[in-house]
Amino acid sequence: MALATTDKTFAADVLSSDKPVLVDFWAPWCGPCRMVAPIIDGIAEKTAGTAKVFKLNMDENPRTAQQFGITGIPTVIVFRNGAKAAQLVGAQPEAAYLKALGN
Repeated sequence: MALATTDKTFAADVLSSDKPVLVDFWAPWCGPCRMVAPIIDGIAEKTAGTAKVFKLNMDENPRTAQQFGITGIPTVIVFRNGAKAAQLVGAQPEAAYLKALGN
């Protein structure tokens, strides 16, 4: 299952990670976000040990979403070595997220 990250923990959780990190920027009122949620949780299970998977609730953590220019959700960003490596906007199939993550 994907873990939650926040404005306060984002740098430590994501930017300082020595593994690739997939972050799902979402909101509870977003229908497509709810559709993607089980896919993201499945990716977390499939990549356990090789990558990290987090979810960031944009309603509760607007600073990080603004920092990365998120205007549409769901948006998934893959980070490698603290830098944005890939970004996907809108609901995508699992294969697209895994490809962006490098799996």
